Amino acid sequence: MKHWDIEQIKWDQFDPSLIDQEVLPLIKAASVVERNSVDYTVYLNNIFADDPEMKKLFQDWENEEVQHGEALGRWGMLADPNWDYKDSFERFRNFYKIDMDAQNSIRGSQAGEFIARAMVEVGTSSYYSALADYVKEPVLKDICRRIAGDEFRHFKLFYDGMKKYLEKDNLSKWQRAKIALGRIIESQDDELASAYHITNEPEGMPYNHKRCIALYMVKAMPLYQRHHVVRVVNMAFKTIGWMPSTKWQDRLAGLGMTLIKKQQKSYAKQVVNL
Repeated sequence: MKHWDIEQIKWDQFDPSLIDQEVLPLIKAASVVERNSVDYTVYLNNIFADDPEMKKLFQDWENEEVQHGEALGRWGMLADPNWDYKDSFERFRNFYKIDMDAQNSIRGSQAGEFIARAMVEVGTSSYYSALADYVKEPVLKDICRRIAGDEFRHFKLFYDGMKKYLEKDNLSKWQRAKIALGRIIESQDDELASAYHITNEPEGMPYNHKRCIALYMVKAMPLYQRHHVVRVVNMAFKTIGWMPSTKWQDRLAGLGMTLIKKQQKSYAKQVVNL
């Protein structure tokens, strides 16, 4: 059951004077990625075909993710009346595809699949929290706060699923860490770059991953503050099963902020040279 409904958002409070033109492309891209959860549900149902309880939870997850896309897409069309969310989503779904026929997890085990999915929710919950803290337009701020709340609950869904399958799959903490780190690295894969391309670049323009991921990241990375990164580290530690250590978590959060700033500068240089 969804925790909120799109019509609960006070759309009449939309203030066009507070639109951040650097954030708008991110919202357009996010709308189609969120809406594309339908394909991921097919994939997850294949991987967990013998677990009806999880399949029911996957459907609930999908319903909320679709609503995220619809809310972001509706806001995007208010902010840019010339943009068509539904058309962009259909083009994105035809452009970027996952293997929905897979019968086994690409992570090597069912527990591994849950670890990867939990790390996705770590990323999205922190991202929408950062967006909610950053933006000034009241309707978008409300949408991002609601989505962030859902994503934290989704993290718990996949974390609990991981615990359910850990004993059967017998993954060590280092194996779990390897999967978690691998999924974090994949955050710069083709999905986000493709979404940016479809929703923000002229139709017919050739796709270039390097260009699109640079344009996306140079806008997204400045959103993060230290407390967002601290939460990412804490949730990653929990997923891997490492004991909480304030000293190590604080050091890793500091390292994370340093890496974000370094990458932001690198992407900014790439954008200048495009």
